[in-house]
Amino acid sequence: MRADLDIIYDWVPQGARILDLACGDGVLLEALAKHKNVSGYGLEIDPDGITGCVKRGVNVIEHNLDDGLSSFSDNSYDQVIMTQALQALRRPDKMLDEMLRVAEEGIITFPNFAYWRHRVHLGLRGYMPVSKSLPHAWFDTPNIHLSTFNDFEHLCRDKGLIIVDRAVGVGDHRGHWTSRLWPNLFGEIAIFRVRRRTT
Repeated sequence: MRADLDIIYDWVPQGARILDLACGDGVLLEALAKHKNVSGYGLEIDPDGITGCVKRGVNVIEHNLDDGLSSFSDNSYDQVIMTQALQALRRPDKMLDEMLRVAEEGIITFPNFAYWRHRVHLGLRGYMPVSKSLPHAWFDTPNIHLSTFNDFEHLCRDKGLIIVDRAVGVGDHRGHWTSRLWPNLFGEIAIFRVRRRTT
């Protein structure tokens, strides 16, 4: 699995009920069901991803995340996971609210636009960066809300959310000590585990 999925796998408890948003081909849900007795559904809009889920035996629903999660009741899952999709949503802040309505805890990953290579590319070349974590040109990218570690942490503070854990991905690997110390500069992929405050 990708480095961010590997980290998420470690954060999911045994036997949890999971809703995986933008689940792709279902590789994470398949591994969690097989090794951690996890149950749940994936939501996906891409036909190839849906086909991949079906081949893996993963429960999948065709769903556009911009339509929200109104068909899911409050607290119906233990965790809601969304990998590499936050930046493609029209209102990522509203989706965060929805995730934490459906479950007490959410796990989110997204490309960190403040990664040092992106900064250098933009600063020296004067063009929007294209990289493994941002693979599209500016004119055909699905990413409409690029953000950073700092931006997401600020959003969580504004919403009164608890950041339970934070991790860093660099390429296909977990971050090293520099990226853990300065994630906004040296982290290519941001990985957050957040929870709503209980009153």
